[in-house]
Amino acid sequence: MAEAAFAKTFLSTLDSRPIKLSADHVEDAKSFPPRPPYILPRMPNPMSKPKTLLPGQERSLTVTLKSLRNPPLDLKLTSQPLNTSILDIKTKVAQQTGIPVDKMKILHNKRPLTDSKVLKDVAGDSDPRVEFSVMVMGGAAAVQPESKEDVVAKASGWDALTTDAFWDDLKGFLQQRLKDEAAAAELGTLFKRSWESSRSGP
Repeated sequence: MAEAAFAKTFLSTLDSRPIKLSADHVEDAKSFPPRPPYILPRMPNPMSKPKTLLPGQERSLTVTLKSLRNPPLDLKLTSQPLNTSILDIKTKVAQQTGIPVDKMKILHNKRPLTDSKVLKDVAGDSDPRVEFSVMVMGGAAAVQPESKEDVVAKASGWDALTTDAFWDDLKGFLQQRLKDEAAAAELGTLFKRSWESSRSGP
C-alpha cells in the first residue's frame, strides 16, 4: 500500500510540472530545501603514513613458520624480500629441517598457498611479519635422516674433529691425493692419534 501511495503522489507531482523545460531554464537555488552537511564517520584505526624508502632499499618481512603436529616446527626467517615465493620458503625450511619440499604444505589463515605465491600477496602493506602454518604430509616419517656430510657441515671448529665423519672424509681426501689406500689409512690414523693425544694433555 505504501508503494502505491508513493507512486500516486509522484505521478501527481509530475503532472503539476511542465512537460518540457525551456532551453534557458534556470532553477533558483534559494528554492531548494536546506540540507545539513554530510560528515563522514571517523575511521576506527587512523591511516598510517606511507614509509619512504631510500633508492635501492626494499621492505622485508620476518616469516614465522609453526606446526603443532608431528614433527613440531617453530622457525623464523628474517629479512625476507617481498618477492620471495612460497617455493623459496619451502626450500629454506627443507634445508633446516630435512623435510622434502614436495611433502610440505604452507598455509596462511588455514588456507593452503601455491608455490607461485609471493610474500607481498599475503602480507599487509605495513605488516613487518607474516605467520604461516606448515603441514607435513606423512608426519615425522617424511623427515630425511641427516647424512654424513650434513653432520660435518653442522659441526664447526674443533667440534668437527669429534665426529667420525670428519676422519672418514680426511682419509678419503688423502687417498685421492696420494693414490695409495694403505698410506692414506696410515696417515689418517696418525693424524687422529696425534690430535687425541694433544687433547688429552701431558
